[in-house]
Amino acid sequence: MLKLHGTLPVLNSVTRGSYLVTVTKSANLPPVLRKRRALLKQPLVDGKGYKAILTNERQRHESYVDSDVFIISTAYDYLDDGDIIRLDSASGSFSCLYRRSSPNNTILLTEQCDHYCLMCSQPPKNVDDSWLLKEAFELINLIPTDTERLGFSGGEPTLYGDKFIELLHHTRRFLPNTGIDILSNGRAFRDIAFAKKYASVNHPNMLIGIPIYSDDPVRHEYVVQSKGAFDETIRGIMNLKEVNQKVEIRIVIQKQTIDRLVKTCEFIARNLLFVDHVALMGLEITGFTRPNLDILWIDPYEYKDNLSEAVALLNSYGMTVSVYNHQLCTINPDVLRNYRKSISDWKTEYLDECLRCTKRQDCGGLFSSSKQYRHSKYIKAFA
Repeated sequence: MLKLHGTLPVLNSVTRGSYLVTVTKSANLPPVLRKRRALLKQPLVDGKGYKAILTNERQRHESYVDSDVFIISTAYDYLDDGDIIRLDSASGSFSCLYRRSSPNNTILLTEQCDHYCLMCSQPPKNVDDSWLLKEAFELINLIPTDTERLGFSGGEPTLYGDKFIELLHHTRRFLPNTGIDILSNGRAFRDIAFAKKYASVNHPNMLIGIPIYSDDPVRHEYVVQSKGAFDETIRGIMNLKEVNQKVEIRIVIQKQTIDRLVKTCEFIARNLLFVDHVALMGLEITGFTRPNLDILWIDPYEYKDNLSEAVALLNSYGMTVSVYNHQLCTINPDVLRNYRKSISDWKTEYLDECLRCTKRQDCGGLFSSSKQYRHSKYIKAFA
């Protein structure tokens, strides 16, 4: 698992407050560009004029006088040209917000949410974190225009209302060729006026992923811990499709809803056939999932027949369906054409058993948290 956040020792501090900066390995940039770059410094290379210097040297250099200088360890060896980071020389705080080489870049917009899902991977906080939205506008300005896809997540991004729509317009202007993936509970779109504002972004490749955990409203609302959520989510999906927006339905498979998985997929096929994609997802053991693990965990191998039936049903209706966050040895062969390697590259790991597997290159592996806390007992290498 890559270390995307941390605290770095500071050799020199000249800037007050945190800032965003693009990483470079080039020590020969023009002075005007150096002020917006963090130099990954090599020994004997002069770093004069750069906004920040990232070095493994622990001795001060005369070229450091005008720059914030941080000491980085081998844990950050993944940093490369074009990555965008947040630095604060007063605290030594470091966050990697965008990796140039990764297809899995997602921008966290808020940790506030109007749901309290049992397996939330980003537990909500009742704090004013609107600075994240402000930072997102700046981050978009720095991201390369040839980036293929970019995600926005929370918390619940739509809690910002019109400010969220403004961010989407901003992204459309600065990154017109970049596909956008949004994670939302969908409830804000029950207001058709808000759905129309969202549609006004007029993005040709923008997809919003919305969870439906059960066809039974009571069970769905138990999982999200919010009354009225089911009806408002369904209305939100219908309004989004009424204004011709792309919608993905997400189902996280867990013990509380597994017995309704096929029925839930049948409900989707009969009532929401017009959605663009359905994702059947394995459980990530982080956030609220960890304290709730005993009531949520079911071994994927034990529900593989349910998964096969659910996928076959959706396929029979001509829907586009994908299976995410599973290992190849825990699913039936009939699911393979719908199987996707989906776990973000920075948190994908494999067990020792996987190292000798002949299908490892085709398998999505495990979440690093699954390797640490709990995973299928039936993971076995293909010979």
